[in-house]
Amino acid sequence: MDFVVGLPRSPRGSNMIWVIADRLTKLAHFVPMKDTWSKVELAKAYIKHVLKLHGVLRDIVSDQDSRFISHFLKELQAGLGTELKMSIAFHSATDDQTERTIQTLEDMIRACVLEFKGSWEDRLDLIEFSYNNSFHASIGMTPFEALYGRRCRSPICWDDISESVVLGPQMIEEMVGQVNIIREKMKGAQDR
Repeated sequence: MDFVVGLPRSPRGSNMIWVIADRLTKLAHFVPMKDTWSKVELAKAYIKHVLKLHGVLRDIVSDQDSRFISHFLKELQAGLGTELKMSIAFHSATDDQTERTIQTLEDMIRACVLEFKGSWEDRLDLIEFSYNNSFHASIGMTPFEALYGRRCRSPICWDDISESVVLGPQMIEEMVGQVNIIREKMKGAQDR
């Protein structure tokens, strides 16, 4: 877990992203947040974005951000049975995967804001979707496939033209177009 800070404030007031990456499957969650969130709000977001989807984690690697080393969060994780492993910021030997994920995320945000205009937060869900459904050479598949044991089944991921897809609402058509553009941008970011 780590944070992307220093982002322009979105219309909803978010100015940072909480990046949560699984070491095994490479699956990532990108949670928009405000730098003014209290420890309680951070704990609620943890329950909403991690615990409800993945259960109690065995351990968490994070830099020594004050949000993670607070007494409240240490007690919460201890109560859940999760070991907190603190690393030194940007120390690649302990948390290189999260740093690479953040670099890719930053490249994708930049590309999406330039391509689609508007707020970075408006595209964050599609960026996360694209990231989790893109091939990762280190695991030989997509993070979605590594987690669920099957390819993602959605109109956006139906790459096989033999599958019959009828896109009805304009919203789906726009989303498919945006995800395809995000995928192209992510491929460039990953290649870099």
